[in-house]
Parts: sequence; structure tokens; C-alpha cells
Amino acid sequence: MGSLLETIVVPIASEDDADETCQAILDAIDDEHPTIHAVHVIEKAGGAPDKAGVEQREERAARIFDRVDTRLADESVTLETEILYGTDVAATVLDRARDLDATAIVFTPRGANRWLKLLSGDVERKLLSQADRPLVVLPRSDQES
Repeated sequence: MGSLLETIVVPIASEDDADETCQAILDAIDDEHPTIHAVHVIEKAGGAPDKAGVEQREERAARIFDRVDTRLADESVTLETEILYGTDVAATVLDRARDLDATAIVFTPRGANRWLKLLSGDVERKLLSQADRPLVVLPRSDQES
């Protein structure tokens, strides 16, 4: 049996999230050499989003992936980055994990308050309730005691 962290999908929400998540992954992988599929989902409304908005979000995703590349450049991991598009962030991440036959989906909890989670659709809750493969929730460095 292979490692739980052999082929992982890692949703990244922001540049700060990229830093926190990459550090948490590095703390967790020890001697493993995972294939990391870092993904950023550009959420689309029911209709087609406006072109300028998509271009700005793609530029933001490029900055996020630059941060991931920088953090993991000297590590013994295989890194793939990909922008995903979907109307439901959690479903889009789960679909990609299924397509890649990922061994797990790995993320760090976002520091959002209850209202923000309610407004954002609480992606973490959806991942937890709809996952068809292991979820690995790594602690954020600011949560350590």
C-alpha cells in the first residue's frame, strides 16, 4: 500500500494560505516524496463571468502559484499547479482529486469567522461532508501552542 500523501490535491485560496499550507506540508511529509497538485479554484457565477474579472483572478492565481513554487522549489516533491474553474469550489476540488486518483486532499483550515464561512459556502464543511477519499487537515503554524 502506498502512502496517504503519495499524490495529493492541495487547494490554495490565497498567497497567505500558500505560505501556511506549504509550511504545514513540509512539516508533515518527513521522508516522503509526494506529488503535490496545488490547485486554485476560480469560482464562476451561474452565467459566464466578465472577462476582466477572470483575467484579474488568473493573475492572482499566478501570484499564488509563484508563492507555492518558491516555498517548495528546493524540496523533494513533484509539484504541479493548476487553475480550476467551477461554480462550487468544493465540488471542483473533489472532481479534480477524483480525476487524478489522488490519495488524499490536503489543506490547512482557513481562519475565517462564522459569518464569512456562511457567506462563502464553507468550502471546508463541504469537503468534509462530500469527500470520496481521505482528507488531511494539517495544523496552521499560528494554531500551535
